[in-house]
Amino acid sequence: MEFLVIPFFGFPLLVLLLIVVWYNGLVRARNFCEEAWADIDTELKRRYDLIPNLVEAVKGYAKHEQTVLVQVVEARNRAMSAHASVRDLAQDENQLIAGLRHLFAVVENYPELKASTNFLHLQQELVNTEDRIQRARRFYNGNVRDLNNRIETFPSNLVAGIFQFQKKDYFEIDSAMERIAPTVAFS
Repeated sequence: MEFLVIPFFGFPLLVLLLIVVWYNGLVRARNFCEEAWADIDTELKRRYDLIPNLVEAVKGYAKHEQTVLVQVVEARNRAMSAHASVRDLAQDENQLIAGLRHLFAVVENYPELKASTNFLHLQQELVNTEDRIQRARRFYNGNVRDLNNRIETFPSNLVAGIFQFQKKDYFEIDSAMERIAPTVAFS
């Protein structure tokens, strides 16, 4: 008779223990995503702080390129504003990146600006920041993948449903053209 009592009480305890383990795993995965997002946010702020300095450096040389400078500043301001979702921020970030590319295309027409140590320093800082943003994006997206896998796979999906864990969006590039590696040809 004692032999039957232990498995009867042991099974609910085992189920409860598994629910706790799955719940804690989901909480850990969600917290990793939030930490990774904070890293992206820090790097984006760094970029937003560099852009006005870069625009000011270009402004002195390229006075007739005001539309490009205004577009970059407006794109920066949109990207800095509050966003309802990661997808909205990614869209504004893509517009900012396009504006910066256009700005650097304009800079190519000004050899004295390209030789300016102030501009070169700002440009190098921006390049370093972009690299850090890319690393932070990859880290964030990896954590989002892990969380989403836990939310979607059995049996942790049962616990995720009970406690209303939500999938997160990836922070990704919208434009298919930006995903294609550039072709380098020596003529």
